Amino acid sequence: MGKITFYEEKNFQGRSYECMNDCSDMSSYMSRCHSCRVESGCFMVYERNNYMGQQFFMRRGEYNDMQSMRSMGMMFDNIRSCRMIPYHRGQFRMKIYERDNFGGQSYELMDDCDNIQDRYRMSDCQSCNVMDGHWLMYEQPQYRGRMMYMRPGEYRNFREMMSGQRFMSMRRITDMC
Repeated sequence: MGKITFYEEKNFQGRSYECMNDCSDMSSYMSRCHSCRVESGCFMVYERNNYMGQQFFMRRGEYNDMQSMRSMGMMFDNIRSCRMIPYHRGQFRMKIYERDNFGGQSYELMDDCDNIQDRYRMSDCQSCNVMDGHWLMYEQPQYRGRMMYMRPGEYRNFREMMSGQRFMSMRRITDMC
């Protein structure tokens, strides 16, 4: 079970909203979010309502100023929705494909990959099938740049999902958070 508290102002000030599950629209609880505290669990936060726009992974800790989070890779400064990431026990498996609709070269991953080009000689990853576990995919090697949360399921076309974004590294979410 996770728990995250959002605050309208920096340094945990102003009106707050406590959340222990998914929230698709925080606007009815607060007008903006400029700090938050993750007391337990892991969460993906989103720049827009309905889990849309850029995403950022948050684990247990205090985030006292969303604007200063840019140094950690957060590319937006106001949270509008969040999704709790359930803890996964067991193996992790994901099959990545060079082209959309599961076309081109494919490789099965069971652990983190910091650079698909170096490891698999794959220049691009445009679709995947997450069979087990929860994953974070990053647009740049070495787990940098914009990220996307992937839970079990089929993802046929990253270009349509993320406005042309491509993924070059991926990491398992193994934390109990």
